[in-house]
Amino acid sequence: MPREALLDASWLVNGPDWIGVLLESSELVLAVRPDYASMAGLKVGVIGPHPAGSEVGFEVRTFIPGDAAAEDPVTGSFNAGAAQWLIGSGRAPESYLTAQGTALGRARRVHIDAVGNDIWVGGSSVSCIEGFVLL
Repeated sequence: MPREALLDASWLVNGPDWIGVLLESSELVLAVRPDYASMAGLKVGVIGPHPAGSEVGFEVRTFIPGDAAAEDPVTGSFNAGAAQWLIGSGRAPESYLTAQGTALGRARRVHIDAVGNDIWVGGSSVSCIEGFVLL
């Protein structure tokens, strides 16, 4: 990937600390091949804009090396931190849709809305397991 494709990077503190990396396009985000050994101990999220007129505004991928699943199909904390960064810097509108999980074959959509000083993150979910604990 050409160095010019990296537009910006920022620490995103929204519960977990993330390193946010802004690339110039969604295609470059999908082309990322992470080196998990080099990323050990870091939480890294990569985001890039889709072309104008697309269904979604941004493509997102999040990497958590050492975790059970090194790439997360949907990450609310990263999307919230990225929204604060991108909306605050004028790179994103106050309301947009992201795609995440595409590279994993689990295309998901995350709704972002800024209301005053608050960032709302939403989307649909699927329950995969249900259980009860008796104390």
